[in-house]
Amino acid sequence: MAIEHTDNVISLHTAHSTYQMMVDETGRLLHLYYGRRSAGVMDYLIPYNDRGFCGNPYDAGNNRTYSLACLPQEYPTFGTGDFRSPALEVVTEDGKSGCDLKVTGVLVENGKYALEGLPAVHADSSEAQTLVVTLEDKNVPIKVELLYGVLPEGDIITRAAKITNTGDTRFYITRAMAVNLDFLTGPWDLLSLYGYQGMERQMQRTPVTFAEQRITSRRGTSSHQANPFAILAAPETNENSGSCYAVEMVYSGGCEILAGRDPYRATRLQAGLSEHLLRYPVDPGKTFVVPEAILSFSATGFSDLSIRLADCIRDHLMRGPYKHKATPILLNSWEGCYFTFDGNKLLALAKEAKEMDLDLLVVDDGWFGKRDDDTSGLGDWVVNEKKLGMPLTSLIDQVHDLGLSFGIWVEPEMVSEDSDLYRAHPDWALVTPGRYPVRGRYQLVLDFSRPEVVDHVYQQLVDVLDQRPVEYLKWDCNRSIADVWSNGTSDQGRVLYDYVLGLYDLLERLGKRYPKMLIETCSGGGGRFDAGMLCYSRQIWCSDNTDAIDRLKIQYGTSFGYPTDAMGAHVSKVPNEQCGRITPIETRAAVAMAGTFGYELDPAKMSEDDRNKVREQAAFRRANEDLIFFGDYVRLSDPYTSSFTAWSNVAKDRSAFLLTAVETGIQFADEPVRYVKLSHLNADALYRCSFDGKVYPGAALMETGIPLPQAKGEYHAFQWRFETVR
Repeated sequence: MAIEHTDNVISLHTAHSTYQMMVDETGRLLHLYYGRRSAGVMDYLIPYNDRGFCGNPYDAGNNRTYSLACLPQEYPTFGTGDFRSPALEVVTEDGKSGCDLKVTGVLVENGKYALEGLPAVHADSSEAQTLVVTLEDKNVPIKVELLYGVLPEGDIITRAAKITNTGDTRFYITRAMAVNLDFLTGPWDLLSLYGYQGMERQMQRTPVTFAEQRITSRRGTSSHQANPFAILAAPETNENSGSCYAVEMVYSGGCEILAGRDPYRATRLQAGLSEHLLRYPVDPGKTFVVPEAILSFSATGFSDLSIRLADCIRDHLMRGPYKHKATPILLNSWEGCYFTFDGNKLLALAKEAKEMDLDLLVVDDGWFGKRDDDTSGLGDWVVNEKKLGMPLTSLIDQVHDLGLSFGIWVEPEMVSEDSDLYRAHPDWALVTPGRYPVRGRYQLVLDFSRPEVVDHVYQQLVDVLDQRPVEYLKWDCNRSIADVWSNGTSDQGRVLYDYVLGLYDLLERLGKRYPKMLIETCSGGGGRFDAGMLCYSRQIWCSDNTDAIDRLKIQYGTSFGYPTDAMGAHVSKVPNEQCGRITPIETRAAVAMAGTFGYELDPAKMSEDDRNKVREQAAFRRANEDLIFFGDYVRLSDPYTSSFTAWSNVAKDRSAFLLTAVETGIQFADEPVRYVKLSHLNADALYRCSFDGKVYPGAALMETGIPLPQAKGEYHAFQWRFETVR
């Protein structure tokens, strides 16, 4: 069994890990252990010492060695004498703070729990078990259900919580974490993903210090700046050795991940909701749900950790027809024509796409309302047939007649002040009374915390999408939430959380109405690249920066926590619009092929040689879909320190792999030969290379590597497929 409950000890077992907790003699839930799979009880790890200035709960009597300020806990709360960061803070209607939770029930069920209104990992009774630990406070009318989902074969444990008001007066939640992990030993490093619009998910590795480190977003979204994912690792951990723990929020709003070391050398790791403007009212009989976090442990380095997370998201979070299917190769209209197009221009793009053997034409911004630039039209999701010069149905039919699928761009969460919607319903925008709003990209944010606003947008989208089959929807969100004020409630401390619930509700309804439609989400590029969105969208636009060399770092950081086949990645024109860099089309394609793969340019402006190369690239991608979409993505170099960036896509059975290497500088004729050392191969196998026909031993490829050819010029890329010959 994945979950064992014996007397006062609860153990969660996966294939390679054990997570253990204990109900102590006072009824409180202590954390004992999380690490390599182990038998036995690890209560010997907890020291009981008399610590000066560490308070003792009243029910501990005169035992000064029992202090929650020092003990490892599963769900610490404010008000118990623990002055470290709490997992939960509540305030009663009359202003009393804190609660003291004790275990009142333990329940084990087959299958994986679900969360109403929120995305969560899903698994059936043959794949998972659920543990529910109920905690209550005898003085504060509160019940907390700690939810644990255990997917043993995937080495995954999920955490969430439900907080119920069991009294007759309201209380407020001001801090709510999904997970708290207390480690009595160390030291540890914290790996996190920071960035900004155009350079998202840059890797940062810092020691966990005696000052708390917080990864937090106050932007209403998971954000470009602070991705809701982190790794706690032993200082010596690298790609293929060492202990490391991942924590990843399944949530698309403001999140917080905290790591801090206390003076007694214990480390606390937490993940949950950002406490920015959080004061959520919980009325009698009502329940607040804390979004889910995914946990995984690896004793064999970062690569195995990333593979487990990618498999979990791909197999147990994503839904829809492309869950286990390669996505189409698309041509997006944006860089090809921006706002300046009509139906004939779009049909010309479609014909070019067909001639280059692509699968899908996507019409980006500008097809609706009064929308010839980014100052107007958002909120009016009505086809501008005058601009198109034809009905949308006619355009879609002609694209379909060419043998292509059709896609369209929307930004449903936003509204322009110059729009019919805003003129009719100015109170539907998030605007603080008595102040001018903060604009972003000339637009305001619609109040998705209000069901009537979500219903209106849903109906507008349905009126468009019902006209003809639309196989692809690109969902954008091009600003953060600065004005947090809703006209739909008097409790402004609930707005940001309810906004995300409204977003999920709309995406859920669209997914059910159009079950065959591929949805790609986007937020100014990668500003909402999180596991929550991957429950509703098969892919997420990785970054608005399409420069191949910058993308190496962006995609490198992304790969630590997310499936690379979910990264929206396109070949765009050169000089690149974001940085002006010129890279060969082969290199741009090799980098984009690490993700979903598509094109964003005007084929009419390409040379015939490049157009032929596109056909070859499309054929190569299709020939290697089995590895790119269903294999293990393995990082083989660090783009921050190496003169090349390399990765491989390895078949699950290790029978084949695709090796990609990209030069990030100029190589001189007399430079030493550089070797790419492979990983995650069958050491006993022999692999034949598609490039030179030679046969290479798996053990030698992993021990010493394969030499890269010396090439003149800048930014060369190499892509070779290897298959076993025995």
